[in-house]
Parts: sequence; C-alpha cells; structure tokens
Amino acid sequence: MNAPDFIYLASQSPRRRELLTQIGVAHELLLPTPDEDAESLEVVLEGDTPAVYVQRVTALKLIAARARLAGASGQNRPILCADTTVALGDSILGKPEDAEDAKRMLRALAGGTHRVFTAVAVAWGDKTAQACSESVVTFSAMSEDDIAAYVASGEPMGKAGAYGVQGRAAAFIARIEGSYSGIMGLPLFETAQALREVGFACNKTS
Repeated sequence: MNAPDFIYLASQSPRRRELLTQIGVAHELLLPTPDEDAESLEVVLEGDTPAVYVQRVTALKLIAARARLAGASGQNRPILCADTTVALGDSILGKPEDAEDAKRMLRALAGGTHRVFTAVAVAWGDKTAQACSESVVTFSAMSEDDIAAYVASGEPMGKAGAYGVQGRAAAFIARIEGSYSGIMGLPLFETAQALREVGFACNKTS
C-alpha cells in the first residue's frame, strides 16, 4: 500500500481534530450515520473496570467505523477511533445526562483525585494498533456557587466526568500527572505511535 496522505477520524470531538492538526495529521471525519445506534456502544457492562471499558468501547467504535467506510465506498485510508472516560475509584463517570447530573459529578470530583483513561485504536488494511493512556487529575475544592456557575456555562455537557481540562475547569485543576492531551481526549504520543504502526507518518510537510 502507498503511504496514505490523510486518515479518517471517527469522532465528532472538535478537540480531537485540533490535536490531530497539532501533530500534522490531515484527516477527514467518518461519523455515524442516522441509522446507527452509536450510543449503545458506550453502555457500561457489569464487571467493567475503567481501563477495560474504555478499550472495549474504542474497539467497538473501530469495528463500526470500518463497516461504515466499507458501506460508503470511502478511500482506503487509516481509521482512528478514541474514547475517554473519567474514573473515581472504580466508578465510571460518563457524560452527564443533564445539569443536575453534571453537578453531582463535579461535587464528587471536587477536592479530590481521579483518573482519566483515553483509549485509541487505528486500523488500515490488515493492520491494527491500540493503546490506552492513564492520567491522574487533582481538583481543588469547589463551592456550590463554583459548581453552579460552571454548569451554567454549558461546558460540562457532552464531556466525560462533566468537565473539560482545556476550558474553564482549568481554574480548579490543581495538579495533573500523565498526558494533558489524553485528558483532552486524544493522547498524542500514543496516537502517533499507533499511526506509525499501521504505516502513517505524522508531521508530514506536504
């Protein structure tokens, strides 16, 4: 196979797009079609640990994306999928259902330490590569007014654990250990390695 000039990103996250651009990876979106039940892939199964969960969901997303590309007769290019979850102990904090759910999650995270897992999976032809990043985040204390104001901003919605490290929540993040880009939603070191494994070169100049 000739070296591909772009990849397909099977994610609606604008942050993942920004991060891929940061490391020089040209990409096009490969999003679920209206008839796909994408949310069902993110159901937590009994006995799931956070690391197992995020890697299983990412693998399922990749299977769905490969079928989507085949059905759409897309170009033969690598496909990248990713999933991020926030874990408080062994409890998985997904995306909040509403404002009250977001407040509940933030109260649980405030003044303590939690983990963020982001898994990536890449496929091209008969090659696949997978990786998982684990980071540790420590939040300062947050008052009820702090939490209410942050939730009112709308930023927590659609984000695992009800916060975005790159946004207003940064004012309450006292310490990070691990991958900042992984907490954002795409660990760049692991992503670049996975892309190289399937034959895609990052940081190309043309």
